[in-house]
Amino acid sequence: MHLADITMFYAPTSGGVRSYLTNKHRYLSGQAGIRHSILVPGRTAAHDGDVHTLPAPPIGWTGYRAPLRGAAWTRALCGLRPDLIEAGDPYRLAWAALDAGQRLGVPVLGFYHSDLPRLIEARFGGPARRLAERYARRLYGHFTEVLAPSRAMAKRLRAIGVERVAVQPLGVDTRAFHPQRADPALRERLGVAIGTRLLVFAGRAAREKNLPLLRAAARALGPGYHLLLIGPGMPQGRDGNVTGIDGFMPTDRLAGHLAACDALIHAGTQETFGLVVLEAMASGLPVIGMHAGAVPELVVPGTGVLATVATTEALVDATRALFSLDSAAMGRRARRHVEDRYAWARTLATLVSNYRRVLGVASPGPWVWHAGP
Repeated sequence: MHLADITMFYAPTSGGVRSYLTNKHRYLSGQAGIRHSILVPGRTAAHDGDVHTLPAPPIGWTGYRAPLRGAAWTRALCGLRPDLIEAGDPYRLAWAALDAGQRLGVPVLGFYHSDLPRLIEARFGGPARRLAERYARRLYGHFTEVLAPSRAMAKRLRAIGVERVAVQPLGVDTRAFHPQRADPALRERLGVAIGTRLLVFAGRAAREKNLPLLRAAARALGPGYHLLLIGPGMPQGRDGNVTGIDGFMPTDRLAGHLAACDALIHAGTQETFGLVVLEAMASGLPVIGMHAGAVPELVVPGTGVLATVATTEALVDATRALFSLDSAAMGRRARRHVEDRYAWARTLATLVSNYRRVLGVASPGPWVWHAGP
């Protein structure tokens, strides 16, 4: 069985989708009878093992590259001759994947990593969202099936008229993200006093992450709390009780930072899944967040406190409520919950089962994939 992924959401400093593809490739490489190829934008046409790149222009500071035409990508996919294609973004490459699937006569799945209508609405308003919904309905209606990372996203897809949807959660490396990874010197480097509650958020400094709300909540909480922001575009340095670390942080360092904190705090209301939530929970942290998007599916009772409205007061109240409880015990429960439900080996086994179902393969066994170019 030869599986091929194609997406523009793949860059040296990108987050969730690249993590998914990297862990997926590692897992599939250990499965008998499965070959996995990844086709993504890069500076030049090249390949490194099973990762193939075609040139595409960069998009600002994001690290992403956006192909302008799809024909070369369709040809590249056809040259790989996969048995199944998965498209990981809703733009040019999704259409290239559909074209290749039609030419090869193979199923094409779409993975709904990005909630396009909500992102468009946040930038351009309600009328633009309705246009985006029509576009999403048209695009995703062409796929053999659409994989949604959460029940919330599956419901949203069905609400706009996309019918063939399956829930496929992402996962987390529970060995890389672990309470024992805590960096013992982090608090000293940050200048955080003993007894101060150290809150953390990691991710891109994108509008939908509601970073101004996080900073406002930190100011309102006062000197007994300190907020650490990690990721590309974060404000660098210290400002009162907020410290920013700008730039991509490798997994080992990020794991050390997360595990050294007291709780993850997340003000986003549009998460399609919330990978950083899982990474924090795997690191033994309880979660403070919003009862919106996919976050409530991850932060089950006893693993965190969720605010019902996106206001400074609500986030402050949720934070104080969490620390009025046994937050350490909540962190241990969060870790156990992730181990039981979201370790990559578990979620990716489900993914492979979905692939076999779509391909009509009932159980693992000998499989002859198409020869490569």
